[in-house]
Formats: sequence, C-alpha cells, structure tokens
Amino acid sequence: MPVRIQTKDFDAGAEIAALRRDNPKVGAVASFIGLCRDANDGEAVTKMTLEHYPGMTERAIARIVEEAKSRWQVMDCTVIHRYGALQPNDQIVLVAVASGHRGDAFAACEFIMDYLKTQAPFWKKEHRTGGATWVEARTADDEAADRWKK
Repeated sequence: MPVRIQTKDFDAGAEIAALRRDNPKVGAVASFIGLCRDANDGEAVTKMTLEHYPGMTERAIARIVEEAKSRWQVMDCTVIHRYGALQPNDQIVLVAVASGHRGDAFAACEFIMDYLKTQAPFWKKEHRTGGATWVEARTADDEAADRWKK
C-alpha cells in the first residue's frame, strides 16, 4: 500500500497497472487524480506551492488508508501526493484503490480523498496576479469528510 510524497510528476496509468498487476482477484480499481487549476474564487492562479511535514504527512496518510481498509474490502491502494511548486494543469494527487468489487473501490477512494483534503498536513499557497496567499480550509471539504464519521 504505497504512500509517496514527492516533487516529481507521476504516471497514473503505470501506477494503476502496478496496483492490479498479477492479481486475478481484483475486480475493480477506482482512482482519482487531482489537478492544479488556473483559477480560484474568480481570480487567475499562476502557480501553487504545496508544503508538508516530512514523516508526519506519510504517517497521517497511512492512517487514512488503514481506516479505509478497516471499512471496505481494499486489496491494495496507492496514494501519491506532490509538493513544491506546481503549475496550472499539473497533477497534484493520485488515489487508486483496488478491490474485488466496484462499490468498495469507489467508497474507499472517495473516503481517502475526502480525508486527504481535511486531515493530511499539507499547506497550499496560491500565487495570483495580485500576490500569494495561503489557502484556508473550506467548509465544503469538512462537510464531505464529516459524512464518513461513524
């Protein structure tokens, strides 16, 4: 169940192929790829900088993945999250979940992504034409994660 925090881009197709390779029990793979947008709140975004705490970030994401495994039948999972300077249209995050059935794969993938947005220790700074600002947590992201609380 790889969790990788890295500056370099990733090949989502290769990651998904590796996730299911040689396992005939995998019946479904659900994935999510997050991208850097060129606008936010009606303003142009020229660049985004993501920061994190090495070690702490990997442990937090691993806990999120373990929670997903305890709720759904997850055979394998890959989470890759980039940090550093990103340009509009760059890939930021990949969450891919392999399971025997699509329902478990979809639910686990969405759960992991919702919790990445709210609980993983990343800080995002958007660079706009008027200057750079740190991005605040969004109520909608908290509400999405709250629906998974037991």
